[in-house]
Amino acid sequence: MNRILGIELRRSAALGAALLIAVAGAIVLHATPGRWSAGWMALAMRQREYLAVLSPLAMAAGAWQSYREHRANTGELFATAPRPRPQRIVPILLATALAVLVAYLVTLLAAAPRIADTARYLPPAAFVVVAVGLIAMIASVWLGLAVGRLLPALATAPALAVLGFVLLILAPHALADDGVAAAFSPALGMSMFSDYDTVGARVSIAQALWMAAVAVAAVVLLAVHNRTFALTALAPLAIGATATTLVVPTGHAYDRSTLDPVAQELVCTHDTPRVCVSRAHEGLLSEVTPKARHALKLLSRTALVQAHEDTSTLFPPTSPSPRADTALMTITVDKRGHLAHPGRFEPTLLTGVFTGPPSCGDNRDFTVATAAAYWLLDREPTAGSDGLEFDDPDAVKLWKKLRALPRAEAEARVTAVQQAAQKCQDTTNLLTRGAR
Repeated sequence: MNRILGIELRRSAALGAALLIAVAGAIVLHATPGRWSAGWMALAMRQREYLAVLSPLAMAAGAWQSYREHRANTGELFATAPRPRPQRIVPILLATALAVLVAYLVTLLAAAPRIADTARYLPPAAFVVVAVGLIAMIASVWLGLAVGRLLPALATAPALAVLGFVLLILAPHALADDGVAAAFSPALGMSMFSDYDTVGARVSIAQALWMAAVAVAAVVLLAVHNRTFALTALAPLAIGATATTLVVPTGHAYDRSTLDPVAQELVCTHDTPRVCVSRAHEGLLSEVTPKARHALKLLSRTALVQAHEDTSTLFPPTSPSPRADTALMTITVDKRGHLAHPGRFEPTLLTGVFTGPPSCGDNRDFTVATAAAYWLLDREPTAGSDGLEFDDPDAVKLWKKLRALPRAEAEARVTAVQQAAQKCQDTTNLLTRGAR
């Protein structure tokens, strides 16, 4: 079998298809590193999202292989051999499957070095996400082989690539439930709204069931002698669709399964002042700690004695319980997996302290908070890589007024802002009227 498989790999388009898919996958991943540099789970999910490109390419490769065999009349040659057709198609099935598996893994490995020095958290779900992607690639190339055999024409491969893209991206949106849509398209449901997102086990099982059903249907299409029996391929599709809809979570159950609580757990320094980051960002603890401790030193007149990463999420909405002795810090990751905009880390942390928790709503005054934060930093609030994202002239005016005051008076006013912000009280006039 090994010798036959080697011959099949050399004579078929499998190696060329593998190269094409690997190059295309590497290009799309390296063109968008900011979308997956947060960690291994993000990389696995983004690669799955890019199945919208890779899967149609696999379909086209399979269809092209069938067209080549039709043009070379290999079907007539194989028909003279005293072997049943199912056995004759095994080598090409194995060759194409091996080609797309290697291409998919090479794409993943080509991106891994970018985040290898900072990505620490590797959840088991990441392996499942990759495994489902491998099943989807096998199903895609086998489906291409089957369609190419039924429609052996030069235009079949490009037409199938376009149709595959449309079916993967647009067709599932016709389904009312997001969970069901994600189950029938392995490229959907991979969008990340936070670095703590994951893919639920039931979603992955449902996707694997459907992709396996497609793969079995493709094999049936390849194995039947008469095209009139092609409808038998609908049986595995019907069984797979039924199993998929029974397994996949729907409605609110699907929404609740998108967060990994382990990724949100805090990993802290052993010494004090204690600095904690989420497990998803554990590799950034050494970068964050000195900056967070310097900010805590500037806040020594307040009750804040430790800094925790703000693990709040929007979809679904979650937030850590507020603590009077804890400053929350926002961590964003750059394209290489390191702390993004390190010069803005301390100003952002301090500004958050002086605005209060998000639950304060309209009582949060960012102009006052900015002036107070930059007074502690002893530098003017200006826009740039180490400062504000945009100019805030009002904050500059308040900062200059603080600078003109005696240090004790200015410090008292800044402390009053922090205390009022934590209680969701109005801080608008505290820097100009003094401490109350």
